[in-house]
Amino acid sequence: MAPAQTSTPAVHVGPGSSAEVEAAVERGGGRLVPLEEAEVLVVVGGHGELPELPAAVRWVQLPSAGIEAWVDSGRLDRERTWTSATGAYSSAVAEGAVALLLAGVRGIGLAARQSTWRPEDVGPVQSTLRGATIAIVGAGGIGRAMIPAFTGLGASVLAVTRRGHAVEGAERTLPADRVGEVWEAADHVVLAAPATEATRALVGAQQLAALGPQGWLVNIARGSLVDTDALVEALAAGTIAGAALDVTDPEPLPDGHPLWSEPRCIVTPHATNPSQLQSAALAARVEENVRRFAAGEDLLGLVDLDAGY
Repeated sequence: MAPAQTSTPAVHVGPGSSAEVEAAVERGGGRLVPLEEAEVLVVVGGHGELPELPAAVRWVQLPSAGIEAWVDSGRLDRERTWTSATGAYSSAVAEGAVALLLAGVRGIGLAARQSTWRPEDVGPVQSTLRGATIAIVGAGGIGRAMIPAFTGLGASVLAVTRRGHAVEGAERTLPADRVGEVWEAADHVVLAAPATEATRALVGAQQLAALGPQGWLVNIARGSLVDTDALVEALAAGTIAGAALDVTDPEPLPDGHPLWSEPRCIVTPHATNPSQLQSAALAARVEENVRRFAAGEDLLGLVDLDAGY
């Protein structure tokens, strides 16, 4: 929560200044100042570019939804408020996740690899989302944005959240400590959880075996959530129907890696949040949070340093 302000917030945008974000600061009621005069810093660049912060800076807005690199850098202190962009990019990433699952289930990924007209190579793998149960592991902003699309296609959703509170549109919701139940309960699984020590290698051989030979795994979260070696083996053996990955471990995925040539796998280069959409989405978040900061209201995307996101 931000304290009430008695004057227009003094905000510095940088490093990697953006005219769109600067305009958003002013629309939100802030005034642009040099860093040494700022009480608020809006970061546009990466974690390696975070400057030394003057003591007067009380709140820092980060540009990314995932903040593990920022946490690992050791720069996030407890003396000031930190906010991430979690939820700001939800619509774009959710749309990408739905597209990836549809591409897998409908055999589009396999068809796109063909170099001759052979319907028999694609037909047997085609299925539908109608009547399917889709588990969304990490039903935060991005996960919740997927739900109307999936239910609109006739699927039901099993949501997993940190505490298991009901999620609008989901048929069931489980707390994170019961995530092991989703693998047999769901037809397909979408990973949208943050990367933390608790979620590292969340998906391994046991989980993939439980998902079964008709199931697709979609990962739009972070590559560290999946044991890559176990996934390679499961795909080669037909343990699951396939995997659609926008993130990998390692990332970038090296040339020649088995996942590139695996016909059951679709890989996109961390592209479900297209760069051309990011600036506008970040600007909208900055405008709203500057307005909230000036009014002493709760900020969006507050970082929980103990949880790691």
